[in-house]
Amino acid sequence: MSGKEGNGRAGANSPARAAAGKGDKAFKIVLTVAAATVPLLAVAMLLLLLWSSAAVLDKTGLFFFVRQEWDPVREEFGALAFAYGTLVTAAIALLVAGPAGVGIALAITEFAPKKAREWAAWIVETLAAIPSVIFGLWGMFVLAPFMHGYVEPLLQKFPGAPFFVGPGTGLSLLTAGLVVAIMILPTVMAVCREVFNAVPISLRESALALGSTRWEAVRLAVLAPSMPGIIGALILGMGRALGETMAVTMVIGNRPEISANLLGPSDSLASAIANQFTEATSDMHLSALAALGFLLFGITMVLNIAARLLVWAVARRMRRMEAK
Repeated sequence: MSGKEGNGRAGANSPARAAAGKGDKAFKIVLTVAAATVPLLAVAMLLLLLWSSAAVLDKTGLFFFVRQEWDPVREEFGALAFAYGTLVTAAIALLVAGPAGVGIALAITEFAPKKAREWAAWIVETLAAIPSVIFGLWGMFVLAPFMHGYVEPLLQKFPGAPFFVGPGTGLSLLTAGLVVAIMILPTVMAVCREVFNAVPISLRESALALGSTRWEAVRLAVLAPSMPGIIGALILGMGRALGETMAVTMVIGNRPEISANLLGPSDSLASAIANQFTEATSDMHLSALAALGFLLFGITMVLNIAARLLVWAVARRMRRMEAK
């Protein structure tokens, strides 16, 4: 090929290359704007909630977040009881759904027959498609009477336990936590299942070849490398548990109280906003509800940041152990 022909082809290709370069730059700009929209939207929501809650914060200051009293008639507002109900409900849900979700995912990926794995996973993941109001109705008409008639009398027999004091009605912190646990179970299970499937088979085979039992191979070659992913699954479950509204509203009892008794009624931040927003008649009441939303947003952000730092710490420690 002559030099003139090569130069001619290069010249012919230069406009196409220039157009492709402009397209790449435009695509990069679009992706950058789309990526920046997410944090900007979060900041905008945070500022809007803060601006909407300015009235009640000007009146009470930071004491709003540590006061328990909530009286719209006298315009006395405090968020502590709602924050307590939110955190306790989410904690109960995570304590129940966390081990259950990890165990189900482990059973499906490691121990269940191959033909049964997809069916079992499909059955559990189908729960994620059920609307939360259906869970609320089931909790109110099925779980709450069952808790009141059978579970609560059994729990009250534990001597000296401050967490199970009766009599109860079935609509309680414990019932709300169990309903939310069932709701976040598919999320935890699905993420853990994908994490376990991503572990190379060679790790399992190596552990078995060294003489490990089946459980030792699973513990050392599957659970240990999957720990960051398991924590990530629990983060997603906690995020949904904190913000769940309809199902919690229907079974928690809707009474803003702080008590160690898990069989008593309580309330949550999301439930208070959903119940009272349409009934709020004063600007101060609306401002207090906006402040509850601001607090819920803050709790979610803090817990997610803390959990993300924990994931990074665990992953860093595992890399150091592998390097040794």
